[in-house]
Amino acid sequence: MFSSAADSCSRRVFLITTLQVRPTRSSSAFLRTSITVSSHARTSASPCSSSSVVNAAMAAETSAKVIDGKSVAKVIREEIATEISRMKESTGVVPGLAVILVGDRKDSATYVRNKKKACESVGIKSYEVCLAEDSSEQEVLKYISSFNDDPSVNGILVQLPLPSHMNEQNILNAVCIEKDVDGFNPLNIGRLAMRDREPLFVPCTPKGCIELLHRYGVSIKGKRAVVIGRSNIVGMPAALLLQREDATVSIVHSRTKNPEEITREADIVISAVGQPNMVRGSWIKPGSVIIDVGINPVEDAKSPRGYRLVGDVCYEEASKIASAITPVPGGVGPMTIAMLLSNTLAAAKRANSFE
Repeated sequence: MFSSAADSCSRRVFLITTLQVRPTRSSSAFLRTSITVSSHARTSASPCSSSSVVNAAMAAETSAKVIDGKSVAKVIREEIATEISRMKESTGVVPGLAVILVGDRKDSATYVRNKKKACESVGIKSYEVCLAEDSSEQEVLKYISSFNDDPSVNGILVQLPLPSHMNEQNILNAVCIEKDVDGFNPLNIGRLAMRDREPLFVPCTPKGCIELLHRYGVSIKGKRAVVIGRSNIVGMPAALLLQREDATVSIVHSRTKNPEEITREADIVISAVGQPNMVRGSWIKPGSVIIDVGINPVEDAKSPRGYRLVGDVCYEEASKIASAITPVPGGVGPMTIAMLLSNTLAAAKRANSFE
């Protein structure tokens, strides 16, 4: 059902010249809250053509507001930097984030490099461990144990995916919950799922999705929301977060019948399936808000790299029907790293009883 859709979607939505971003509600808002969802299957299929239904919806030539995650993330990083400076002046403590990278995947190395730069930009001290592809699971666990015991390290991130010979669940569960800034510990997810319980951390990508809705003043309470995809990293926690905000939530997945009809009922759509341009204009309810988590490379002979990145949603079609939409790249991706920094700051404040 979630077969690849093709891509000839050009970006015809124009960036709003004045970004209307709401100021942060306070640093504690971050507590309501890594991994960027990414698909590296290179696909090609039929062009992103419009059906008659979509053509009719496009006739008005409306243009959705771009939800500019890059600009929002910049604002959030500035807020975090201010808080870290205040904390350092009051306590002398500087938050620390440890990242463990296993193997030589170029995409993982890029993510780790970007996270390190982001830490430096806000004043978080980063600790990096790079292990060979054939390293043992025990070696990874040894480093995790060391970071668990190190008071200068407030957050521990194990870059995924891990090599196939390692048990991902065992490794992620070894990170102590107080330093689980990725929010993957079963206790954190369990608390997220329960009413009147608060997780210490929420997974960074879904947290970033909700923060974008907040910052753009999108009302969630009482709205119909559809999450496309049910991964532990994005889909399920995103659905739980929307439910906490009093939305009525449906989850569309690979076994869902009539996904187009279900999605078309949504006021808010969060898509995280890793299939380029799967969600077409005909799936979109006029005036809805689209958060596109997908980052998919598709062949493009005109690009110096030979490919370009697109989302799960056909941007060309959806942007003429939705009221607001995230671009790819520049939408959810920058928010994921910003939320990782937010979680690390929250961990440091909690560990040092700093308000």
